[in-house]
Amino acid sequence: MGMGGPTGGNSGTRRGRTRSAGGFNDINVTPFVDVMLVLLIIFMVAAPMMTTGVTVDLPKTKSSAVPGNDEPVNVSIKSDGTVWIQNTEVEVGALGEKLQAILGEKTDTRIFVRGDQSVGYGEVMGVIGEINGAGFQKVALLTDEGGKPPARKR
Repeated sequence: MGMGGPTGGNSGTRRGRTRSAGGFNDINVTPFVDVMLVLLIIFMVAAPMMTTGVTVDLPKTKSSAVPGNDEPVNVSIKSDGTVWIQNTEVEVGALGEKLQAILGEKTDTRIFVRGDQSVGYGEVMGVIGEINGAGFQKVALLTDEGGKPPARKR
């Protein structure tokens, strides 16, 4: 038997596949995976930097996160007494009307109140009273997790 025959020789085939004039039929996915991993890393690093809001020095307590699936609305009280809904400053007297305009009939939406630790208890309770007066019942106070509570002033 000769080596140049159709069964034993090199007749232009390689393991049953023929090479077409256009190139290989296989797609190399390694560069695609590399690009996707680089994009994943970029978004993982950049995502925490994209969160913006009103800077408030929250008091520290031993509490855990509030569970829930809906997107809450943040109401912040800065140390100078200004009240903010998300990133918009509002007057305390107009707080209920603004929340009703934003949320409409969705009175079961969670509202997080973030008060600077230098703000008095009465101011925080006044804001919560305005929110409750507008018909919103799911109001929660936010704190920083961990740490010791602030010392009492005498």
